Amino acid sequence: MTHFDLIVIGSGSGNTIVDERFADWSVALVEKGVGSTGAFGGTCLNVGCIPSKMFVHTADTASAPPHGERLGVDLRLEGVDWPAIRDRIFGRIDPIAVSGERYRAGADNVTLYRGTARFTGVKRLEVRTADGTEEISADRVVVAAGSRPSAPPIPGLAEVRYLTSDSVMRLPDLPRRMIIMGTGFVSAELAHVFSALGTDVTVVGRSGLMLRHEDEDVATRFTDLAARRWDLRMNRTAKGVERDGRSVRLHLDGPEGVESVEAEEILVATGRVPNSDLIGAKEGGLDLTGDGRISVDATQATSVDGVWALGDVSSPYQLKHVANREAQTVQHNLLHPEAPVRTDHRFVPHAVFSGPMVASVGLTEEEARHGTREYVSARQDYAGVAYGWAMEDTTGFAKLLADPATGQLIGAHVIGPEAPTLIQPLIQAMQFGLDARSMAEDQYWIHPAMPELIENALLSLELR
Repeated sequence: MTHFDLIVIGSGSGNTIVDERFADWSVALVEKGVGSTGAFGGTCLNVGCIPSKMFVHTADTASAPPHGERLGVDLRLEGVDWPAIRDRIFGRIDPIAVSGERYRAGADNVTLYRGTARFTGVKRLEVRTADGTEEISADRVVVAAGSRPSAPPIPGLAEVRYLTSDSVMRLPDLPRRMIIMGTGFVSAELAHVFSALGTDVTVVGRSGLMLRHEDEDVATRFTDLAARRWDLRMNRTAKGVERDGRSVRLHLDGPEGVESVEAEEILVATGRVPNSDLIGAKEGGLDLTGDGRISVDATQATSVDGVWALGDVSSPYQLKHVANREAQTVQHNLLHPEAPVRTDHRFVPHAVFSGPMVASVGLTEEEARHGTREYVSARQDYAGVAYGWAMEDTTGFAKLLADPATGQLIGAHVIGPEAPTLIQPLIQAMQFGLDARSMAEDQYWIHPAMPELIENALLSLELR
């Protein structure tokens, strides 16, 4: 058995931990690969944030003609070259994965294992690679094994060839029709991508809203706008799926009874599950949460001394910026065990890069209403500020929630163009305790720039 100072499982955010300060440590990095190519570098780089947003930007460009028409500009979409789009995107991403793997493999103090790791005991692992199986152990272990797409137990689904976010972006051809199961952010983003590029999209959901975990006003507005672009089948229960030649047929039970939808491809975007089971977390003595995540404290420490976990395998947020922050915490605590730091999860923002974009941080109004804390809310439409008026945007808005006594922001929600950018100063205000009135009145806001949307929303809060 080979013994190391440190074992890191996963080459996503876990790969960022080992830098020059670990030069005198013996390190093992284990990576099984993600997606259809089994690439190095984790979900975000290969099958998640990076390629999907490159597709989203392309879709935004393809969506320009209808907006141009409202402005009196005659634009036409002449066509879409899917292979060229796909190959341009992965032609940039794949070399990054290759070079990242080459860099780690070339480090004098790092042993790179290309295979699967599974705990066989406390800080002991079995690693299976193409060359065989090896037993390794370490004084310290970091688990950054991520998560994977899950699929609901629908009769026939396992027998048909279905897509997930891991595989859909590398399709050989653009399908004429696509069924997307799920109403969360993956569904919303990929529905935007494929519909903008010319695919007829049907979105199937169990609830009555897209993005139902967002603030209700935001989810309702997004659902109304989505219904103009996609065939929404809400409040449906999937009863079975079958393939008929080149088509997939999904049988549904809905408000008006039994119905079926057909398409060339079916994309399952109903959620993700942590990879704790694949690495044998229980065999490693690690406590798990009720939904299968590795249980960690604020320092990212697990129930086993000397073992830390970060990212999707332990975090409820499943966000790359959270995994990166947690990796920084783990890195510090590995290097400075005498002075551990804690990850601050108080104000974790998220965004949905669809059409329109959505961004959120803090409490929704529904959560605030059911809590014990007094709050006030205010809403500002894009159309009510100069640049939004110039854009002819009639659907976007910002919604803020604050403590009326202190003016401290407790929630912020934006739907509309560049929502993830517009919300950033609100995240900063919440993180550093800047009250709404000071934020609005004690600085200049460029006129007529879009951030006036935030300024006016802040000024509309009825604070004492």
